[in-house]
Amino acid sequence: MTTRQKIKVCCFTLEGANSFATVLFFNYLYFFMAQHYGFGDKRNFALAAFLGASYTIAAWQGGKFGQRYGYFLALKAGYLVMAAGLVAAFLIDSAIGKIAAAGCVTLGMCFIWPALEALVSDRESASGLPRIVGIYNVVWAATNAVSYFVGGTLIESFGYKIIFILPFALMLLQLWLAIWLQGHATEMAREALNKPDDMPPPEPHRPASPRAHVFLRMAWLANPFAYIAVNTLIAAMPGIAAKFHFSPEFVGFMCTFWCFVRVGAFVALWRWTKWHYRFRWLVTAFIALIVSFAAILTAPNLLMFIGGQIIFGMAIGLIYYSSLFYSMDAGDTKGEHGGIHEAAIGVGNCCGPAIGALSLQFLPGVPHSGAIAVSVLLLGGFGGLLGIWKRAK
Repeated sequence: MTTRQKIKVCCFTLEGANSFATVLFFNYLYFFMAQHYGFGDKRNFALAAFLGASYTIAAWQGGKFGQRYGYFLALKAGYLVMAAGLVAAFLIDSAIGKIAAAGCVTLGMCFIWPALEALVSDRESASGLPRIVGIYNVVWAATNAVSYFVGGTLIESFGYKIIFILPFALMLLQLWLAIWLQGHATEMAREALNKPDDMPPPEPHRPASPRAHVFLRMAWLANPFAYIAVNTLIAAMPGIAAKFHFSPEFVGFMCTFWCFVRVGAFVALWRWTKWHYRFRWLVTAFIALIVSFAAILTAPNLLMFIGGQIIFGMAIGLIYYSSLFYSMDAGDTKGEHGGIHEAAIGVGNCCGPAIGALSLQFLPGVPHSGAIAVSVLLLGGFGGLLGIWKRAK
């Protein structure tokens, strides 16, 4: 294994551990709030909107921080802040305290993801970038799915305290690994410069065509709407689980189909790259996103619930992959682009649940009012996507 590969493997290890920890904490936080503080869909939507708004502001600045002061400093700061937030979330026994602590965890996370995206993509050639982004996506999506899948079982075995304790332990592990990696990165890079076979080929790492920036704008528009759907769905899962009478353990089995489908989509998109800069793939994924989202939230039976998740996972996979790939492919400031990519996710994290909460507040008697309101919002995003493409043509 070359020195550059060793650096990448360490980054992927950090990525996987962070993905597992954040999903275990954030996805099951809504179940915790429902059980311990009586949160229904409306208050869980409001909580998700607050965390999404926090993430939007902090992720953009986190990307700039990593670009200016160094990716390793950003990682270490992020792990320390997340660890502090998790300790506070474990110790404070009030709903407001838990929400404030979750906001602290969110702030720390905003330093980590842009830095990791930039580290794995840095100095990659035009041929190497699609491969490295593909591996990155598969790693975080796989650990994301596994965490969501086993989270219910962990809670059944150890209680809800596990969603605070295990992520905290993983933060300490990641902090140690980041410090170790920073100490060796300079030496590894120096060795790599002296090994011709360890250097990337002298290719341009971004396409010369101006279409790259058109697709970047479309992906940055589409990705927030994808996360509008994702976070509305996650916040609504306690209500869906109650409707179908899922136990906490069964939630991990029945509500993670779309996560595993997304992993499969990432693998397929990594290995087959003909979708790059093809508008029909992005627009088809957006249509599938709208239809499957509505199907999941309004499903009258398990068959429709699972079928909607399968389509949803494929659509989310292509939209997210497009945003990250074009962000890394269309410029040199990877830290800042990673921050914008993550901030766009935060916009979706905020807007979808906020619309869901408002619809339940003002239209409480309308069946599936939250699903309808968010679906209308997604249709607006679809119109925006078509508008960008039309102007570009």
